[in-house]
Amino acid sequence: MSHLLFALLSLFSFATLLEAQWKLRENVYVIESEWNDETPAKRVELTCNTPDDTLPVYWKKGTELKGTGKTLIAEVKEFPDAGNYTCLTANTHEIVSYDFFLITKIDSNGQMIRSILKSFEEPNRTFLKCEAKNYSGIFKCSWMTENESPNVKFSIRSLEDSQGDVTCSSPVAHTDKSVTEYTVQCQKENYCPFAEEHQPVEMFLEVIDEVEYENYTSSFFIRDIIKPDPPQCQYVARNGTVTWTYPRTWSTPKSYFPLTFRVKVESTKKHKIQVYDAEEQSIQIPMTGPKDKISVQARDRYYNSSWSEWSSHCR
Repeated sequence: MSHLLFALLSLFSFATLLEAQWKLRENVYVIESEWNDETPAKRVELTCNTPDDTLPVYWKKGTELKGTGKTLIAEVKEFPDAGNYTCLTANTHEIVSYDFFLITKIDSNGQMIRSILKSFEEPNRTFLKCEAKNYSGIFKCSWMTENESPNVKFSIRSLEDSQGDVTCSSPVAHTDKSVTEYTVQCQKENYCPFAEEHQPVEMFLEVIDEVEYENYTSSFFIRDIIKPDPPQCQYVARNGTVTWTYPRTWSTPKSYFPLTFRVKVESTKKHKIQVYDAEEQSIQIPMTGPKDKISVQARDRYYNSSWSEWSSHCR
């Protein structure tokens, strides 16, 4: 009976320790650390993966000796506590096993504090933004960081319960002054542009900056992230007619995927802007000055997609 009680108490103690962490992948764990001075450090039990229990071993973190014996209780709270804990043999100093700990900051409500990524201004502090040029099932996802984190690493995928498999390219970085924007191109396999979507795509982005871990999600239907490329337009001066063509990247046939348009006229002389709605691919604009700037944008006619960027000037 006493042996059973000891076993149950040991199991309870082990479970309590495990609640402080969760496994990200083999030998890599994330510690949820409440980010204030009052909360104590999380206690985590490490076990050296040696087949011989009698083999003398010791633990190091970097160059610092952390303890001896097959098990080690580590206290992790701040970033210096995280990192690689290595078990080595006492005689030959060979590495037997290791455990790498990352820290994710949480508030008093248990919510992750996210600070690695920089938010897009719209809509509503979006950190992971996805857009599609058409209904092909191909879309682009973007996120940004300050340029102060050169060693930050990313992993993006769709969640398992998301309908259909999604494959993504490796992130491509575009640096502009103090901000770096990363983009990936993704494709939803077996996507049918003519069928109604019943389950959203769930994208999951993991970010690791040295020993800090954060994750971000974005849930959407393809139809909700549509943003066409701008139309291509031209202006006929003799009768004031503006004509344009559908973006080459837009879905076909046009009869099934029609666009609606807006034409913008910026008067340099009168310092005013006029915008005209159009369903067809031309419009006549009388009384335009020779220096007026004309451009066109488009969006899905039957679904409230985002408007495209304005086209290059039509003349």
